[in-house]
Amino acid sequence: MNQFAHLDRQFVWHPFTQMRDWLRREPIVIAEGRGAVLRDAHGREYLDANSSIWTNLHGHNHPRLNAAIRQQLGKIAHSSALGLANEPAPLLAGKLVQIANCELRIAKANTPTGSKFKIQNSKLEKVFFSDDGSTALEVALKLAYEFTRRVRHPPARRMPARAAQPKFLSLAGAYHGDTVGAVSLGHIDLFHRSYAGLLFKSDQVMAPYCYRCPFNRAHPERADAREYRKCHWECIGKVEQRFSAQKKKGNPYAAFVFEPSLQGAAGMIPQPSGWLRQATDIARAHGALLVADEVMTGFGRTGTPKSEILFASHHEGVQPDFLCLAKGLTGGYLPMAATLTTQKIFDAFLGRYEEFKTFFHGHSYTANQLGAAAALANLEILQGSKSVRARQTLEKVLHEGLQALWALPNVGDIRQVGLIAGIELVKNWRTREPFALRERAGIRVCEAMARRGVLTRPIGNVIVLMPPYCTTPAQLRKMVAVLGDSVKIALRN
Repeated sequence: MNQFAHLDRQFVWHPFTQMRDWLRREPIVIAEGRGAVLRDAHGREYLDANSSIWTNLHGHNHPRLNAAIRQQLGKIAHSSALGLANEPAPLLAGKLVQIANCELRIAKANTPTGSKFKIQNSKLEKVFFSDDGSTALEVALKLAYEFTRRVRHPPARRMPARAAQPKFLSLAGAYHGDTVGAVSLGHIDLFHRSYAGLLFKSDQVMAPYCYRCPFNRAHPERADAREYRKCHWECIGKVEQRFSAQKKKGNPYAAFVFEPSLQGAAGMIPQPSGWLRQATDIARAHGALLVADEVMTGFGRTGTPKSEILFASHHEGVQPDFLCLAKGLTGGYLPMAATLTTQKIFDAFLGRYEEFKTFFHGHSYTANQLGAAAALANLEILQGSKSVRARQTLEKVLHEGLQALWALPNVGDIRQVGLIAGIELVKNWRTREPFALRERAGIRVCEAMARRGVLTRPIGNVIVLMPPYCTTPAQLRKMVAVLGDSVKIALRN
């Protein structure tokens, strides 16, 4: 056994991993990476088919990202953001604000004349830096909570304690991270039930899972369920009902928290076109703040139709009050996150020192210089015409390649949004009967893929493909082909 594999088994506790199973075999030890290719300690090569858990945008060992980090390292690696500023972080904050507001103008320009949707005009002007997706959501949650208390229920106005307690609404199947506040917003029992005693209660509302929607009257077809669904937007009706019911209690929701375009950890569940605008319009009408979790969907992952748009919310002209970013922010190089918000929310935390209106929250590595330098280089690459064209090409290649998988009887649904694909495995596509978790269908398929040189990780019975943007068409076709072969082998009756 490789020495690093031995040390890993002896000392390391891995996330979201059943360690009993882990300890039964020699793990793959990644030693090097270049582009979309990873190399292990034995010299074997693999294609990185999930961008190292949805983080890596431009491939490993990218020369421009490497150079940006080296240049910054020659100056300073880190200094505190508590009472001090630095050089690259404000440049990055300004760039993120510029992109977020510029994209809203692009969305407005592309909205058809006479459209029933009006572009939401919230302007994002302030950036709070943190470390990862969980902390980006934690920041938004705390800000929304305290802002609501100060604006909706100021100290001068006496309110019953219950009415003054801000409440949050998120989607069924939501996952927003693993810190206590972020977990409180989640609704995946497998991940969250164990910690129920630590959490505050948040409400959930039906998510638009077209493939398994109880209101979808369509029989299974060999196509994305969004394309042949038969319903009356009952999922939107449920959103309206939930907001109205809470309003009648005298304490409207403080915020609506959502992943735009698709829910990641829920199983790569995409929203049908128009759902996001309708749901957020309802939330706005009821006075709720909008918290967009773009930890996974941000930085071009959701692709066309407007390739110049980097954030999924903007494809439907939705501008949130909080835009939460992480994962791809540094191109997948370093842990860094950002929470963008409005001037109005920022102003609620201004006051004299003795008023203690300060936002009492922070992280040791907030606004880290190396992360900010990598993020600035990442944004330059993303906005370049070469990267835009590559993403457009890969999106088409992925769509074309996925069509062959419909021939497999164990493929129930194929869901693609931009350069994200989720392939749901079932016992029989005609009945949609799922595999039981104990059958480890997704894990068995991914293990078979690894033996054939392609690495990804399942979400239950859903296989995820999310390639780096530097992936070549040939490499992407291999990823899809290996997935198809592995389904046939791993799920052979």
